[in-house]
Amino acid sequence: MSSIPLAERLRPQALDDVIGQQHLLGPGKPLRVAFESGEPHSMILWGPPGVGKTTLARLMAQSFNAEFIALSAVLSGVKEIREAVERAQVVRANSGRRTILFVDEVHRFNKSQQDAFLPHVESGLFTFIGATTENPSFEVNSALLSRAAVYVLKSLTEEDLDALVDRACIEELEGLDIDPQAKAMLVASADGDGRKLLNNLEIVFRAATAKGQEEVNQALLAECLGDALRRFDKGGDAFYDQISALHKSVRGSNPDAALYWLVRMLDGGTDPRYLSRRLVRMATEDIGLADPRALRITLDAAETYERLGSPEGELALAEAVIFLACAAKSNAVYKAYNAARAFVAKDKSRGVPEHLRNAPTKLMKELGYGKLYRYAHDEPGAYAAGETYLPEGMAEPHWYQPVPRGMEGKIGEKLAYLKSLDEAAWKKDRK
Repeated sequence: MSSIPLAERLRPQALDDVIGQQHLLGPGKPLRVAFESGEPHSMILWGPPGVGKTTLARLMAQSFNAEFIALSAVLSGVKEIREAVERAQVVRANSGRRTILFVDEVHRFNKSQQDAFLPHVESGLFTFIGATTENPSFEVNSALLSRAAVYVLKSLTEEDLDALVDRACIEELEGLDIDPQAKAMLVASADGDGRKLLNNLEIVFRAATAKGQEEVNQALLAECLGDALRRFDKGGDAFYDQISALHKSVRGSNPDAALYWLVRMLDGGTDPRYLSRRLVRMATEDIGLADPRALRITLDAAETYERLGSPEGELALAEAVIFLACAAKSNAVYKAYNAARAFVAKDKSRGVPEHLRNAPTKLMKELGYGKLYRYAHDEPGAYAAGETYLPEGMAEPHWYQPVPRGMEGKIGEKLAYLKSLDEAAWKKDRK
């Protein structure tokens, strides 16, 4: 058995050997056109792990007979960037060949490191290809981003991964036989990541060889891979896509979809404490006062998990998710809070009206602090009709607008009644 990893031994040597990404590599598609153009250009390859970003960069260099320099942003710094520039200069001076500089995980370079590439990209010293699993709009400098085309790579489909298993078994694994159920499990475990699939397949192949077992079955997979069969990306876009799907399923009042995304993330190894914090946020952002029980239920679920741990405590999170999805929805509190924040951020500093000021000392009382304050509990209905509580000269902003759903419908009715009392009191004062 070779010491070279299976994923490296199976790396495509021609564009037509690439599995997947047909939206970019099919006839007339953008990357196919780029390969056939005769002139390479700088680009950012954005996609999840194991979908062919490094392979495409290598094939680009091969297609244009260019020098290929690879850097990892995790391991490289200014020194390595400088050495890459010097090497590209030597190649151009000695042979006139192009250089393709490939930077894996380019989002991990800081702004100054990314800026170091700009003059050499502009001068044509090298063609820059960056690979990233993160959204380049957030992670790549705008100056560098404006000089590179962005191509979005997709996770490999089950059909793609199935074909990859077949190729590996035929070309490298001596016709290894995998029963259909085990193959489906292996493909599902990769979750669209070709490299993960091949790494897992190689582990299984070595185990089967050591046991003298000719066919790979589900029992062997479970024995060899264990937790590796769990499918989840704990960081990057896939993680945030799934939490976004959970939040939107709750907001959309679909309990089954919300439960599905919760369980998907738990099954993949997400910290339940993180999920409990997100549920508390959903209770305040999307349910609010339409059903104030939501916040208490999510807090109770978080506390229950802390007391019980896994797996018992996870049932409380499931209960909270279903309650949130089924509850009446309102973002009135969320909108009111954001509007108030925006107003205060740009408004002047307004003084507290004298009748609302605290008066713990004799001097403060002599200055009139709190003198005209009306104690609400001494008023009819415990409401001081016509009283004002905002700074002088500030109009009523009406930030909080209750929705006519759930308990907030009752709140809206009460506020409308109190407003009518205020209006009656103001009319009386004007007379």
